[in-house]
Amino acid sequence: MWLEQKGEDDYANVDAIVVSVGVDEEIVYAKSTALQTWLFGYELTDTIMVFCVDKILFMASKKKVEFLKQIANSKGSENANGVPAITLLVREKNESNKGNFEKMIEALKGSKNGKRIGVFSKDKFPGEFMKNWNDCLSKEGFEKVDISAVVAYTIAVKEDGELNLMRKAAAITSEVFNKFFKERVMEIVDADEKVRHSKLAESVEKAIEEKKYLSGADPSTVEMCYPPIIQSGGNYNLKFSVVSDKNHMHFGAITCAMGIRYKSYCSNLVRTLMVDPPQEVQDNYTFLLQLQEELLKELRHGVKLCEVYAAVMDVVKKQKPELLNKITKNLGFAMGIEFREGSLVINSKNQHRLKKGMVFSINVGFSDLTNKEGKKPEERTYALFVGDTVLVDEDGPATILTSVKKKVKNVGIFLKNEDEEEEEEEKDEAEDLLGRSSRAAALLTERTRNELTAEEKRRAHQKELAMQLNEEAKRRLTEQKGEQQIQKARKSNISYKNPSLMPKEPHIREMKIYIDKKYETVIMPVFGIATPFHIATIKNISMSVEGDYTYLRINFYCPGSALGRNEGNIFPNPEATFVKEITYRASNMKTPGEQTVPALNLQNAFRIIKEVQKRYKTREAEEKEKEGIVKQDSLIINLNRSNPKLKDLYIRPNIAQKRMQGSLEAHVNGFRFTSVRGDKVDILYNNIKHALFQPCDGEMIIVLHFHLKNAIMFGKKRHTDVQFYTEVGEITTDLGKHQHMHDRDDLYAEQMEREMRHKLKTAFKNFIEKVEALTKEELEFEVPFRDLGFNGAPYRSTCLLQPTSSALVNCTEWPPFVVTLDEVELIHFERVQFHLKNFDMVIVYKDYSKKVTMINAIPVASLDPIKEWLNSCDLKYTEGVQSLNWTKIMKTIVDDPEGFFEQGGWSFLEPEGEGSDAEVGESESEIEDETFNPSEDEYEEEEEDSDEDYSSEAEESDYSKESMGSEEESGKDWDELEEEARKADRESRYEEGEEQSRRRSSHSRSPGRSSGPPKKKRK
Repeated sequence: MWLEQKGEDDYANVDAIVVSVGVDEEIVYAKSTALQTWLFGYELTDTIMVFCVDKILFMASKKKVEFLKQIANSKGSENANGVPAITLLVREKNESNKGNFEKMIEALKGSKNGKRIGVFSKDKFPGEFMKNWNDCLSKEGFEKVDISAVVAYTIAVKEDGELNLMRKAAAITSEVFNKFFKERVMEIVDADEKVRHSKLAESVEKAIEEKKYLSGADPSTVEMCYPPIIQSGGNYNLKFSVVSDKNHMHFGAITCAMGIRYKSYCSNLVRTLMVDPPQEVQDNYTFLLQLQEELLKELRHGVKLCEVYAAVMDVVKKQKPELLNKITKNLGFAMGIEFREGSLVINSKNQHRLKKGMVFSINVGFSDLTNKEGKKPEERTYALFVGDTVLVDEDGPATILTSVKKKVKNVGIFLKNEDEEEEEEEKDEAEDLLGRSSRAAALLTERTRNELTAEEKRRAHQKELAMQLNEEAKRRLTEQKGEQQIQKARKSNISYKNPSLMPKEPHIREMKIYIDKKYETVIMPVFGIATPFHIATIKNISMSVEGDYTYLRINFYCPGSALGRNEGNIFPNPEATFVKEITYRASNMKTPGEQTVPALNLQNAFRIIKEVQKRYKTREAEEKEKEGIVKQDSLIINLNRSNPKLKDLYIRPNIAQKRMQGSLEAHVNGFRFTSVRGDKVDILYNNIKHALFQPCDGEMIIVLHFHLKNAIMFGKKRHTDVQFYTEVGEITTDLGKHQHMHDRDDLYAEQMEREMRHKLKTAFKNFIEKVEALTKEELEFEVPFRDLGFNGAPYRSTCLLQPTSSALVNCTEWPPFVVTLDEVELIHFERVQFHLKNFDMVIVYKDYSKKVTMINAIPVASLDPIKEWLNSCDLKYTEGVQSLNWTKIMKTIVDDPEGFFEQGGWSFLEPEGEGSDAEVGESESEIEDETFNPSEDEYEEEEEDSDEDYSSEAEESDYSKESMGSEEESGKDWDELEEEARKADRESRYEEGEEQSRRRSSHSRSPGRSSGPPKKKRK
């Protein structure tokens, strides 16, 4: 290999190359050892390599010579290929090795001019053996030339095998950062722990000994490139030669640099985690990411390193010149077997050109930035640092190998409001003064006070949202006003355009029923005239045999007969005269001389009409499915073999009757699923509304779910939800196995299942990361938050509904459930009462013509967490004690939006008096008892309207009056009610004892209602 480069200018002025490696535990990275690893895959200590024009000599110990023999034997026969003959010399341990040294010196002298030798001048190894050899060389007076930079440039371009190792190293680094470091920092911030930087760095080093963070790699092949560098609290040095200090981690900007070396190949990753960053910090961070994007674009084959540096600096000069003196001195360096290649650094002076296949560690940072909002000294200064391992391509931007997300939302840790934190701080100071004994009591009072404020804050926020909601909805509806949709008339089906098309069949002449399959028409004799009826006009047919006769009854569609729920009675000409039904009768008795019974014609007609009807309905259904399908762009296939791909997946809904396996592959602008039978389903990236990844934690399947913007057609149906899944472990358990629970087979099966789960999760995650990188993070996969999940029944069965960052989903059961939060107007909880174990949730959409979504039977314990989640998503919610007729409510709103908003809009769902003067003592249920009672005059107006049109409010008020008795009663307090009860008892001559027991029970029930002051009667 080295000889091929000899022809290049850089090597031309060297007559031979000498590489000597001694033993030094201190040295981690050296050119000599890097060259050995590159050539042999191993480091060979106490070995001298001499490369001459016509021969190569290796001098090493006996064992190493044995190892090198395989090269000598295999390459020796290939001398024709230009590889010189290889000589192996065995190093004697005790002797001075004079003879061998002489052989090597002789070879050096015989190579070209025999004067200039190429060496790695920086590599100086201790030890007697090295000293003897260096003395020997010095005596001969060779001229030494440093070839470090040249060799570095040669080995900087990576082959496929090397790239795979570097990809793996980068994947492990990403895994350790995501699963261990980031999680650990979150825990520290959450629990407000005091942890030193150095301790945290040590824990990262320990984590790489655990298999779960190594994405399947053998721990013995994994090591750290350098001790992890964690910095925070104003002291930052954005270099890789520094060490994590012993200061405690400060919750501000936390920079973390870590690199993992896999089978001698390095990778590197730098991220800055920010706790509650102010807007200015966020803006600077976003600008830093923009610079990194620019840097990636510039890293192309053939570009000079100094040009790359200049392009990035130009962006800084144009957009934020004040940051020019804050930016890191260089923007990265080439990386491979050595962590940092000093001769290939991205700075203003480097003239080397980039080549395809080089791998760089790019690192961009700002240091000594000032945080204007900082109060303490450690808060005032901060730094931002971002770095990745990237691969240089032919053209187009460099590919990132460390796919750890870095947008503000991914690296920002946002805590609760400041006033809560201040309370916490005050409490801490008080504790320090009082000593730890009062801690428990202080915690208890703190908790109760905080819980109360959380509910109050929620109410205040909801009040703001209510105002916004009505204003926005009003504006939206006025904009949409002109777009009234026209009702579609029912397609009229004509059998024959002119009489000449009527078939001339003997059946017709004989006044029998004839079915013309070509024109899908039934020709029936009506008063002796053959009359055609198109199959679309027939509603249903029935046949019955009574005694000697067979009856065939045909019912037709006509105005007034229901056409099914959604079609409506729309006829092209409703004033015409319609036939509702026709009945034919034929004898079952055979007349003499006839071959068949007359009833046979009716039986055949019945069978064929059914058949034609079925065919017609299927075709109509298919056409209806195709209606409104948006034409998709065609998929651009990427013929590259390295496309992200997942194999052995099932698709839901099924393409054919039974489910089939297939593979999902990501191409330039979309996914293609190919089943084993060869069916293809294409999903384009720009048609995906939500891409969801449901891991297999606590589930029996692992799912990639796509909720589409526009439906696509496959399997003759239209679908807006498509998912790809694979089963994890056994979905069914054999209860017939009466085995001991610690049975070896069972334990083995469990172990296998655990490994299988881990393997699948890793495969899916890698696929997702590659796809996100491929689409430049335009397509982002969301993972449901299992902790926020709650049970409910959106369809027939109960399932776990889980929020993601932009939707509420369940993709493990079928049919799936996906609600986009941006499309939701408000959420209403129904049947929220103390004595009920569960409640229902109604989702009202911003598009009022869309049917509301109901989720039934949600356990009451989930109510508070759901409210908390909705509040954090800025969604308005209301609650009430009864179920409402939403179809009528929505119809009323759509018919008269102005009137609806004039009367207060959605505030009719609000419990009255809530949030303003409602006393805290008053129980919510009592407030809600009056939720849906509109004012008296409104009620009278509505009663005047006709029964059909009465609005939702009227219906609610009727319902509420029936269910809760008159308003007078709801206004009485306990004393009055008890007095009434006593009177009633006396009248019905109850005994004294029963009266007391009743009073006692009424007292015991009272806390369940309201312990507040008596309510005023409403006027």
